[in-house]
Amino acid sequence: MTNEPDAVPTVSDAELTPALEAILMITDAPVSLVALATALERPVNIIRDAVLALKASYDEQGRGFELREVGGGWRIYVRQEFDWAVRMFIANENPTKLSQAALETLAVIAYKQPISRGQVASIRAVNVDSVVKTLLNRGLITELYTDSETGAVHFGTTDLMLELLGINSLDELPRISPYLPDATAEFDEHH
Repeated sequence: MTNEPDAVPTVSDAELTPALEAILMITDAPVSLVALATALERPVNIIRDAVLALKASYDEQGRGFELREVGGGWRIYVRQEFDWAVRMFIANENPTKLSQAALETLAVIAYKQPISRGQVASIRAVNVDSVVKTLLNRGLITELYTDSETGAVHFGTTDLMLELLGINSLDELPRISPYLPDATAEFDEHH
């Protein structure tokens, strides 16, 4: 067996760890040891040892990310205890403000939950389908349950909405009753 230039690994020992990091940083799915070994033209056992050493190094340093083996491969993930930082970043990085219609719909849902889309539309006197979809997509509201008799989906707010408002529970929402007409008094006047 001759030593042909093609058979020589193109990645030196010194470059192996940074090369692995570079690959793992750009992947959005777990990468198998075989795929890493093939890409870097190194034996699987060498790659396995390097990946395990990298994982141990990240864990020992207490980095904000970790290397996890999932789904038959390896991938870099946010370390669970730093999920809060990522949530804060995403919340601040996506400064697109809610429209007036979305804010009004969110307020109705927050104060009246659980509430159906039809009930929200009735209170706001407009179609709220697209606004409800926006609030669902942003994770500010969620489907709580479906009424077995009417089939209407009832919505409520999420923990993310509480976080973004900086409150711990719905009990901390400002009371709105002082600003609303007394519905029973109005009813009594007309009857």
